[in-house]
Amino acid sequence: MQRRELILGTLAAASLPLLATAQTLEKPKLTLAVGGKNLLYYLPLTIAEQLGYFKAEGLDVTIVDFAGGAKALQAVVGGSADVVSGAFEHTVNMQFKGQPMRAFVLQGATPQIVLGINPKTLPNFKTIADLKGKKVGVSAPGSSTNVMVNFLLAKAGLKPGDVSIIGVGTGSGAVAAMRTGQIDAMSNLDPVITLLLRSGDLKIVSDTRRPAESEKVFGGPMPAGCLYAPQAFVDKHPNSVQALTNAMVRASKWIQTAGAAEIIKAVPESYLLGDRAVYIDAFLAAKGSLSPDGMIPEKGPLTAFKALASVDEKLAAAKLDLSAVYTNDFVKKANAKYPKG
Repeated sequence: MQRRELILGTLAAASLPLLATAQTLEKPKLTLAVGGKNLLYYLPLTIAEQLGYFKAEGLDVTIVDFAGGAKALQAVVGGSADVVSGAFEHTVNMQFKGQPMRAFVLQGATPQIVLGINPKTLPNFKTIADLKGKKVGVSAPGSSTNVMVNFLLAKAGLKPGDVSIIGVGTGSGAVAAMRTGQIDAMSNLDPVITLLLRSGDLKIVSDTRRPAESEKVFGGPMPAGCLYAPQAFVDKHPNSVQALTNAMVRASKWIQTAGAAEIIKAVPESYLLGDRAVYIDAFLAAKGSLSPDGMIPEKGPLTAFKALASVDEKLAAAKLDLSAVYTNDFVKKANAKYPKG
């Protein structure tokens, strides 16, 4: 009897740390909205999920995938999701709209968005000004792919209304739209871009997968994919936000040391779009644009603001507190916990 009680006592003691961890999380069950989960833009999110990093932090995360980042944001605004995995610039836009959001861990150091034209419908394309009156595909209207189009149009002296924006998603539908000539140009991400490049159905005009070109396009560091949430949620659930950040930082560090074969093994088969070689090429093209540690660059919010302000006069005139759209406090603690991933 004494031996049985000793064993039970030992098991109870062993479970205490896990129990304590669970109790400290204000909201262990979370719903996270993302727009285009298959994209390499969100690879850290997929790795954190697939390798069990969220569960290791005591979290039960339900990830809901939408056609684009704008729709993922709507889910949080509408209350059906808690956190967004989306483009950083939405935090600036939402402060302008009086609905403060705060980014707390970075996934992408550059937007990874590529603007390309359809060589079949635009064989004589020379400059972005040639897009006037044309159909441009984006992941979803209002998403970061749309923002990039607007920004590049503005630099060419055009307005958003000078082109027809069409939502094509981030998967096979986007590929089909380009190949069948439904759109004349596309602003999208990998693996869609690499797939179309390899088949000769896309010609690159601007490529922000490359950090140097991204800085040239935007005039500074342009933070991209991140986790962000309403300020009220961050304030009310700091331990849960920390747990999310821990998992994401750990995933980002794993990616930096992983080989292409390990990535292929970790992601769902459906993400490969039927061609493993294409996904490997896409990963190698995007790896340098992924954040190695989750830190949001200090000058990033200003770059995002300028990009949005270039096509929105009211936002340009607004006095925003850009320090309130992000925090690195959670990331610093996560890096201390996982210095090597």
